[in-house]
Amino acid sequence: MGWSEERVALLRKLWAEGLSASQIAKQLGGVTRNAVIGKVHRLGLAGRATPSRPAKRPVRTARPRTLGPSAPRLRTASSVPLVVIPDLEPVKFEDGKAATVLTIKESMCKYPIGDPTDADFAFCGRGVFGNHPYCHDHARVAYQPSQARKRRAAGEPDELRRMLRLAAM
Repeated sequence: MGWSEERVALLRKLWAEGLSASQIAKQLGGVTRNAVIGKVHRLGLAGRATPSRPAKRPVRTARPRTLGPSAPRLRTASSVPLVVIPDLEPVKFEDGKAATVLTIKESMCKYPIGDPTDADFAFCGRGVFGNHPYCHDHARVAYQPSQARKRRAAGEPDELRRMLRLAAM
């Protein structure tokens, strides 16, 4: 489709109103955005009255969420087993110093205690638990059970959860 005098006049009018090249191409029909841009440059219409801006969408206000009768019940925080974090001081050697990066051995707990930038930073230094790099107390802190194991420990049957998930599909 060519550029007739009416189409060029409409192009000039829409361009002066601040419409984008895509919007003009849609209104003219039969031309692409790039064809509109090319014609605008050939006509020397580079200046615009007002820049094109997308329409502002109304801001949706957040409404409070309510749980309906079909929504699953959430467990209370008291039913989740808690891990007690032990407040252990690092083991002191005979010279009164704690284990550092230079003095730690393979059979010692490597759980960091304190801020690494402080001078009194040390490692736990107790005996390791199994094949972990930590002692028994620090291994309980470092290795949290998976969510499935927590649910099983809380008495929530996995089969029921699986059936509910499949029913929702």
